[in-house]
Amino acid sequence: MKRRRWSRKTHSESPPEEAQMPIPQTSEEQVSAMYRLTLNWTRQLEKSRIVEYTELLNRPWRLIWLNLLSGTARGVGIAIGFTFFAATIIYVLQVLGALNLPIIGDYIADIVRIVQRQLELNTY
Repeated sequence: MKRRRWSRKTHSESPPEEAQMPIPQTSEEQVSAMYRLTLNWTRQLEKSRIVEYTELLNRPWRLIWLNLLSGTARGVGIAIGFTFFAATIIYVLQVLGALNLPIIGDYIADIVRIVQRQLELNTY
């Protein structure tokens, strides 16, 4: 369910549901309306997980540890993704080099030779 924000700038949008509720007349209706409103706010706060966030802010070492783990995982993911991407590009270049295209084939063959030399130098 999408949330719409209501502001004074846009007059075409209707106000939030809380503002559209009729004004209760009796005290029992007022208590019931306050209960529904409070229950709605409580659900929204639970959805935002504000309690977990404030607990995390009160424990800075846990926050540092979680950020360190997430940064490491992101770095490893980027490295693995780049490896697959580079391997795919090299494979495509080798296939294009094998086709012996007039100008592009020589250029691609030079690139493949350079990459293979670098790989050979790094393995010994």
